[in-house]
Amino acid sequence: MRKLLIFGNSASGKSTLAKQLAKSESLAHLDLDLLAWQPTNPPTRTPLHESTLAIEQFMQQHTSWVIEGCYTDLLTIAESQSSEIIFMNLPTEECITNAKNRPWEPHKYESKSAQDANLAMLIAWISQYEQRNDTFSKAAHLNFYQHYAGEKKMLTRNSNASTDSMAKSKPK
Repeated sequence: MRKLLIFGNSASGKSTLAKQLAKSESLAHLDLDLLAWQPTNPPTRTPLHESTLAIEQFMQQHTSWVIEGCYTDLLTIAESQSSEIIFMNLPTEECITNAKNRPWEPHKYESKSAQDANLAMLIAWISQYEQRNDTFSKAAHLNFYQHYAGEKKMLTRNSNASTDSMAKSKPK
């Protein structure tokens, strides 16, 4: 039973990898973006207790799963039940390129033009990854990775997630 957490900067390839693994290994897939935010303008975070209940319900309903997102506070909810993690630790410029080339995400935006209207904000957000000190930051992700007790992998490139671009660490 594979129970996998994937995390990293925005546009690092988390969703793409999670979808590939969900399809190839028949894993249930949870994109934390879909439960982390309330549909308000401007968007506001869903209260942590509500997100916690949703994540716990998802994990109870599925024996094998992949959960992905940039929310360290939400990842810690699933940490004790997970079997492994993958940290998408790509260079910021590669994440920006990915964001510019991102196909339309109909589950998040009503149109490609609505998605593209947020591109400048997303690029600014991605650019701040190493300077921020919040639950979405590189510092929070590195801390989560370093303290994780199970199997862990760090990807530094999207180009070939299944081979030599993956650094792997066994539990201590």
